[in-house]
Amino acid sequence: MPPSNPARPLENKLAIVTGASRGIGAAIAENLASRGANLIINYTSASSTDLANDLASRLAQEYNIKASHVQADIGTPEGVQKLIEFAKQAAASNSSKFQIDIIINNAGIADNAPLPQITTAQFENTYRVNVLGPLLLVQAAQPYLPQDRSGRIINISSVSSSCGFVGQSVYGGTKAAIEAMTRTWSRELAENCTVNAVNPGPVEGPMYASNSPEFLENIEGWIKHTPLMKSREGDEPQDPVMPAGTRGATTKEIAGVVGMLCGKDAKWITGQVVCANGGMVMLH
Repeated sequence: MPPSNPARPLENKLAIVTGASRGIGAAIAENLASRGANLIINYTSASSTDLANDLASRLAQEYNIKASHVQADIGTPEGVQKLIEFAKQAAASNSSKFQIDIIINNAGIADNAPLPQITTAQFENTYRVNVLGPLLLVQAAQPYLPQDRSGRIINISSVSSSCGFVGQSVYGGTKAAIEAMTRTWSRELAENCTVNAVNPGPVEGPMYASNSPEFLENIEGWIKHTPLMKSREGDEPQDPVMPAGTRGATTKEIAGVVGMLCGKDAKWITGQVVCANGGMVMLH
């Protein structure tokens, strides 16, 4: 049966978006809100509280949805439990049974270092946020997922899982791990939801801009050979860290792919890594 409003295909669905106060996460939250989804905007640092509050307020007003925000470290069992309990309370006014329809595992950190300089602390912290966090969240959310395969889990990966960029032994490893978990969860959760990953390349914003000059120089050849990264008249203003004549993705472009995968028309896609990187990586 088609949705009552085709322009809002996610009407009244509940979506949890981690790392959603800024960047790709905020763009994904807005995309889902525009499709009618109610939101739980998650963030980790207290410094992001104002950003998350402003985003939730704006999306609720502009798209006539319910949007709440919660500070919780999903890399810990306590943080995940806090997030789930908050989501329950936020949805308590609904008469229907509590259900988590969409999970976007977007929160992530990168701490690049060449092999001799990698520390145990860097490894443990990056894997805790990028790998353990999504695992704990999906584990805690599983009892509340739909029972009719209508749910959606989207894990934000990276081209770093495939390209072998210098200095990304740890970060690239975490993204390879999230892609492996995507395939496993697509089987284990087949009666609940589809599970897919999206692997952006360079995306506008502070996370990519924070890379070292050495890393940016190393990746330049990849960028220049990426079909859609050649800038054209009318493109968004060029990011100063991108090579001349090229552009990275906008956060809205990545969010659009995620939003597509959350829709009803994507019900036959699961266990996949969807390449949203302009052709930097082409997987079969």
